Amino acid sequence: MSVRRSISAGIAVAGMGGLVSLVGSALPAPAQEPPGSVVINEIESSGGDPGDWVELTNTGSDSVDVGGWLIRDEKDDHVSVIPDGTVIEAGGYYVHERAELGFGLGGGDMVRLYTPEETLVDAYEWQTHAPTTYGRCPDGTGEFTATTSVTKGEPNDCDTAVRINEIESSGGNPDDWVELVNPRAEDEDISGFVIRDDDDSHTWIAPAGTFVPAGGHLVVEKSDLGFGLGGGDAVRFFSPDGELLDSYAWQSHAPTTYGRCPDGTGEFATTAEPTKAATNSCADDPQPPAPWPGGSDVAPADQAETFDGDLSGLDYEPTGDAEPGVLWAVDNGRGLLHRLLWDGSVWTPDSSDGWSAGKTLRYADGAGTPDAEGVTVTGDGSIVVGTERDNDAGGTSNMTVLKYRADDAQTTLTAEMEWDLTSDLPATGANAGIEAVEWISDSTLVELGFVDESTGQPYNPQDYAGHGDGVQFIGIEGTGLVYGYVLMDDGGYQRVAEIEPGLGAVMGLDYDADTATLWAICDDGCEGRSSLLQIGEDGSFVVVDQVARPDGMANLNNEGFTTTPVELCVDGVRPVYWADDGDTDGHSVRAGTLDCPDISEPPGGGDESGDDTGDDAGNDTGDDTGGGNDGGDDAGGGDDAGNGDETGTDGGSDGGDAGSDSGGPDGTGDDGSGDANGESGTGDASGDSLPDTGVGGAALPIAGLALALIGGTLVAGDAIRRRSGLGTESV
Repeated sequence: MSVRRSISAGIAVAGMGGLVSLVGSALPAPAQEPPGSVVINEIESSGGDPGDWVELTNTGSDSVDVGGWLIRDEKDDHVSVIPDGTVIEAGGYYVHERAELGFGLGGGDMVRLYTPEETLVDAYEWQTHAPTTYGRCPDGTGEFTATTSVTKGEPNDCDTAVRINEIESSGGNPDDWVELVNPRAEDEDISGFVIRDDDDSHTWIAPAGTFVPAGGHLVVEKSDLGFGLGGGDAVRFFSPDGELLDSYAWQSHAPTTYGRCPDGTGEFATTAEPTKAATNSCADDPQPPAPWPGGSDVAPADQAETFDGDLSGLDYEPTGDAEPGVLWAVDNGRGLLHRLLWDGSVWTPDSSDGWSAGKTLRYADGAGTPDAEGVTVTGDGSIVVGTERDNDAGGTSNMTVLKYRADDAQTTLTAEMEWDLTSDLPATGANAGIEAVEWISDSTLVELGFVDESTGQPYNPQDYAGHGDGVQFIGIEGTGLVYGYVLMDDGGYQRVAEIEPGLGAVMGLDYDADTATLWAICDDGCEGRSSLLQIGEDGSFVVVDQVARPDGMANLNNEGFTTTPVELCVDGVRPVYWADDGDTDGHSVRAGTLDCPDISEPPGGGDESGDDTGDDAGNDTGDDTGGGNDGGDDAGGGDDAGNGDETGTDGGSDGGDAGSDSGGPDGTGDDGSGDANGESGTGDASGDSLPDTGVGGAALPIAGLALALIGGTLVAGDAIRRRSGLGTESV
């Protein structure tokens, strides 16, 4: 629905809370206008409320209808359309919220404003997040700089940005000192500015030519101040005309120093340690993510130009043993479901049963083009897709979950079930809704002690008749939250969980049953971070770790991620996959490795992995992640005792393998003394056999992982770290 938003010298804010009007004041016409009278005026790229946002202002004398105008960041495919009917009056402001943007703004990024005809109106690029925001100074007309304070929907704060940042009042080196900070990208002249303690007669006046460097600090020592600081005292900072700009008072000496946390912008607190002339050390500073818990290298895992963009959710459906399974993927632009198979070197579209170009998805009424963002396989083998809108009505949020039969032979699949969650979820922009979906079995949740937030009691599947055998967890881009839903076969639903993964946006979800961990991933807006969540003592999912993307992977627009089960572990690692919505360098699927857990049996029962069909091939469901046979039948039919040529067709030249074979599908021994070609335990099987690469001198066959692509080999550069649960140990 189109909403008319008109502002008289004020602000229109588009976002989760709807329209908010704030009083402003008319601005004079700019002395020199960028193209048109509407310009980008202020940008929040980190830590905003409720997220990133872009503020526009109208510097002209007439109102301007900006409905249909486009906002992009540095990526052309990150585009957000300003809703129809949005009008900025003369001197007014419009804020385009994170929920409307549909993408986040990075530490090195840009914002571009276009007319509906794709004419560039304005742009600003930056290299790092501002400590406050980036804004035009003077407001509306000047160059961009770091603002003194955040003024969302109001004239920019362009006063001096220099502030008191850290105070040493006892035991300093060599004595007391006051540190000033300048968050702006230009040096600030503070000639004539004044520092006082709590006594007006104690005055330091900055000499002519005193500057605080851009993005830096200036320390004024006691010897320059001419006075010391007491156990109960204050520091005050004045402009040359006597205006109080900043101050801080305390009752006793700090054991370290008093400083702003976060540095330059936060409230004063006791620091973790003195950091004279450097960034403050704060006890509650956000910790950097842990290193990726696997190999550092990442390689394409699809044939070049197989896709051309918009590949989003991924889910790996295992076979229950070391044979390659199925990689499911969805295309959010065309509303397609892809079934990908391993061809011996890359994942390629299944050429049978109408899957070669992907199958077209429809809503339950047979119409529409679902913006398919997430995909998961349930315990009965159904395919569940999460969508944020109908692409045939792309400006309207429509957050639905759709269920399809994977064995449907038609090239167009109509949802057999549809759950519209739009009214139950916080409002988001049309392109900022459901991005991910992941199924976790009832048996796993019950065994791990999951608590149903709707009742406050341990989750009881029997409370929800007709819901199947699991809970669907969905990730929301605009809010960065994850929700758990029980979906009933009559179209009803019950929310049973709300989870905060600590990410700016949730773009993908995957449950790794072998470590009882729900992965929530973010895209390039969060530098490719992932949060790892487990069920805690209180029965809710909590963040137990946050990890960086692999060192060898660029900051891509990854919107899908899937792990693989322990049956694919060889030499301590197993493959994982990402889906790149941007199809960077002509590739949409990439592969890396994840350290294998050191566990004797999967946590939480082990009958389903979240991706599996439960009891594949009718084997013992309680013994293996995918339901395969227990003991030595897991890995390609081998005996777990080193009989590496048991099932292979070409394993004859392996020599006398005496190692502990993992039984890869080619039947070759992994730890044997080598084959006729001198390779360490590597056969040359053809057909469905998997490629090998060397890690630490040992052969590493990895199911579904393109290990030798485009002339290179995917090799872990560091020593393999074997993980027990979520801890790491170097070996």
